Amino acid sequence: MEKIKGKFNYDPLTPLISSKNEAILYFTKRDLLDEEVKPIETLWTLPSAIKIINKQQEEGYWRYPAWKTKLNEPENYNLLETYRQLGFLVEKFGFTKEHAAISKAGEYVFSCQTDEGDIRGFYGTQYSPNYTAAITELLIKAGYGNDHRVKRILEWLLSMRQEDGGWAIAMRTNNAKYLDVVNSPIAFEPNWKKAFSHMVTGIVLRAFAAHSKYRNNEEVKVAGELLTSRFFKPDKYTDRRGVEYWIKVSFPFWWTDIVSSLNSLSYLGFTTSHPQIKLALETLRDKQSESGLWDLKLLKTKDQNLSLWINIAICRIFKQFYP
Repeated sequence: MEKIKGKFNYDPLTPLISSKNEAILYFTKRDLLDEEVKPIETLWTLPSAIKIINKQQEEGYWRYPAWKTKLNEPENYNLLETYRQLGFLVEKFGFTKEHAAISKAGEYVFSCQTDEGDIRGFYGTQYSPNYTAAITELLIKAGYGNDHRVKRILEWLLSMRQEDGGWAIAMRTNNAKYLDVVNSPIAFEPNWKKAFSHMVTGIVLRAFAAHSKYRNNEEVKVAGELLTSRFFKPDKYTDRRGVEYWIKVSFPFWWTDIVSSLNSLSYLGFTTSHPQIKLALETLRDKQSESGLWDLKLLKTKDQNLSLWINIAICRIFKQFYP
């Protein structure tokens, strides 16, 4: 990390190493400073991690906070909440399937897998390549990469690309009304001729980037190229269409933004010789403040340490691109 400090306008490590958050200090030392650290399991016993685990239901899912108001909704809000809580455990505390909570959660997620291969329920009866991939990314990071059920998901995702090589939400390519579609007994097939959505494609690529084998897939690399072509441009569809969403960030990653996109592309073989990668890295560098933090719009700000997690994510990206 010392070698790439010169790539930043200000030292990004200063706010990290002065943090009192044990998990942030752990990942700073392990991933950025290359220091020896204690086994990852030491983070699993932190009070904030235990608090999440204690809310897990016996069946393996986490209950959506306003679940009583969602009982008659076609969407599986408990699946959505499980995705959210898995993100915290896997990304902020390094949990793997060796822990019973992750193992139980994994089985619950796979219980929502269809014969086609996708995880169904996020959009009721409809395909959701974005959420299917997002929760699969976490399962892969938790140690399910060689699981045959994960392979079925990744193969399904490859089969669901638009003709241009990217991904989109089927109901959007059909100009269907959301409430009409999620209540439909059948899944709408995509209009394959419509353009890809960079919002969806960026999320889907996270699952492939997390997988040591599939990140080398040529079709995935083509989709990565498509994503770079849309940097700082509006999406083709209504969901998070504005250019401003490129610099609205969160951690764990949720939507497609410039940080989550660069993170994926760094694992897909893209380098700083690519003009769009160079542009994105320069844009990030120019948005760093004198404090060492980044002047980006933070989403999901209940986490008081979110700006520090974004620092870690950006430092990891620069370390990937400048090995």
